[in-house]
Amino acid sequence: MSSLALADTNLASLPADAVVVGLYRSADGAPTLAPGAAELDAAFDHRLVDTLVLLGATGAVGEVTRLASLGTVPAPLVAAVGLGAAEDADDEAVRRAAGAAVRALAGSATVALALPALRPAAEGAALGGYRFTRYRAATDTDRAPVAKIQLVVPDAKDRAAKAELKRAAALADAASFTRDWVNSPGNELRPPAFADAVSKAATKAGLAVEVLDEKALRKGGYGGILAVGLGSAQPPRLVRLAYSPRGKAAAKVALVGKGITFDTGGLSIKPAKGMWEMKSDMAGAAAVAGAMLAIAALKPKVEVVAYLPMAENMPSGSAYRPGDVVTMYSGTRVEVLNTDAEGRMVLADAIARACEEGPDYLFETSTLTGGQVTSLGHRIAGVMGSESLHERVRAAGERVGEPMWPMPLPEEIAKLMTSDVADLSQVATGMDRSGHMLQGGYFLSRFVADGVDWAHLDVAGPAYHESEEYGYLPKGATAVPLRTLVELVVDVADNG
Repeated sequence: MSSLALADTNLASLPADAVVVGLYRSADGAPTLAPGAAELDAAFDHRLVDTLVLLGATGAVGEVTRLASLGTVPAPLVAAVGLGAAEDADDEAVRRAAGAAVRALAGSATVALALPALRPAAEGAALGGYRFTRYRAATDTDRAPVAKIQLVVPDAKDRAAKAELKRAAALADAASFTRDWVNSPGNELRPPAFADAVSKAATKAGLAVEVLDEKALRKGGYGGILAVGLGSAQPPRLVRLAYSPRGKAAAKVALVGKGITFDTGGLSIKPAKGMWEMKSDMAGAAAVAGAMLAIAALKPKVEVVAYLPMAENMPSGSAYRPGDVVTMYSGTRVEVLNTDAEGRMVLADAIARACEEGPDYLFETSTLTGGQVTSLGHRIAGVMGSESLHERVRAAGERVGEPMWPMPLPEEIAKLMTSDVADLSQVATGMDRSGHMLQGGYFLSRFVADGVDWAHLDVAGPAYHESEEYGYLPKGATAVPLRTLVELVVDVADNG
């Protein structure tokens, strides 16, 4: 991850490989410079905008225009990044602009940014500099990520500015862990290895860690986790992470994340096309683990416990079958109709166990259904659960740039999930796909204890994508919804 630092040196005299300023788009004429660029513009005899326009700059969000300084300032390269119209340049526009600028300037050792809104600029810059190259030999055309990012502020010693930078760095560092885990191939990050990796990072961060292996899961009656893991040569795990603040906690929050390290669909096997992306089916658990690392660094006044059920869903002679009846951790008996609906099986056990901790709020996230992508696309997550939390979750996602949209759990979905032979059907009877995303939410609701406010975040699309990188999000793992989870925990700490 790129390192972050504050600088209060005049941008026109700051030693760096590149300096970056913001550019607002104008509907009536030439774009205009954002605050923070005045000294640099003066060094160019107030012709900086004219020069940028000659190079094609418009101020569109994320557009990066570069020009050689030719000795006008110490930095050999000057870049302007678009923020969009001034009236629309919110925190997310700044994040996207900062990420785009740092990505465009890869190969530079030090980059200085003078952009409005310190924390979004720092977050976007650090997140945008991420690269996953662990398994690829370096070539002559590769450009290394920016090593050091300097955020230009009026006073580098200001305590508020330091706090903003600390939070941005904690989130970006945690997101780097999450992205690395999700991007890792399925043959290297199987359940025991994933549990070990999370345990190592969490222990170093000062979190309490407990790992249940297959023997402990069997003894504890975790039928859903065990059933999904039956087909794999690598046994399942359940990881518990806990954070306790100093002094009195404002509330207790439980986080749960789906950790299917690879999903073939089991005996209900998936088509070959696109199956390689199923290494990302543990993105929910990775995001929760990353959120816990950030929480440990930020130290909010709230108690947080996380449960990460991990399994590999494989077809074999020992795999669970359509038609099986599985006794879950809660004692509920579930009729299995589709072994590719495995995520809800492991999550149900983890949710029931997390509820025994007596949380005030429970937030669960998972790459649960293709129905989420069909309904909301690749950039907007679906939110289900307690209606009292819908707006709180949506607002938290909006603040950090991870869009969420509340979805209902109507009565007709419950009717679809009845079983003639068990307490509950795993999917709709007859494999009816209508309301597929809602079916997953309803199933999970049956394992939430009475009195616990809860929310299910289906991030099947936003957590991982193979399309082009944009803003501060790379191809592959994005770490969504890590920052939303942290924002929710901080919100609970501040407001109960």
